[in-house]
Amino acid sequence: MEKEYTKEELWKIIEKLPDELKEAVFSEKTAEDIFNICTRNGIEDERMSKVAKYVGRVLMGLLPPSEFEETLEKEVGIEKEVAKGVRREVEMLIFYPVRTRLEEIYKIEIVPPARATKITPPPKPGEKPSPPRTDIYREPIE
Repeated sequence: MEKEYTKEELWKIIEKLPDELKEAVFSEKTAEDIFNICTRNGIEDERMSKVAKYVGRVLMGLLPPSEFEETLEKEVGIEKEVAKGVRREVEMLIFYPVRTRLEEIYKIEIVPPARATKITPPPKPGEKPSPPRTDIYREPIE
């Protein structure tokens, strides 16, 4: 179970953060990224704010990035595969741009996330997924 912090404790922690991490915690882009990530992964309820809470905990140095996915599963109640997808996107869009500061805080090395080839939304109930298309007009190059 994760330790609960008072507002005063959180503000003291935030005051000591490097400017780059403060910016990430309060950034409108971070909030927008979390919203989009959650929406793409079918998290459109109160769990979205919990995902944002734990993203903030990582950025503040309170939750190691290595425990983020497991926390999403246990504390937020997200299924394993969905939590994995959310973790990947959060790492790529939010954690990776501030990786040097996170590495300083956690004394770890953060490797670049694997690039997703294409994020496609899951098919709607009763809808068949479309087969991948191939470009018949491409000629082989030598």
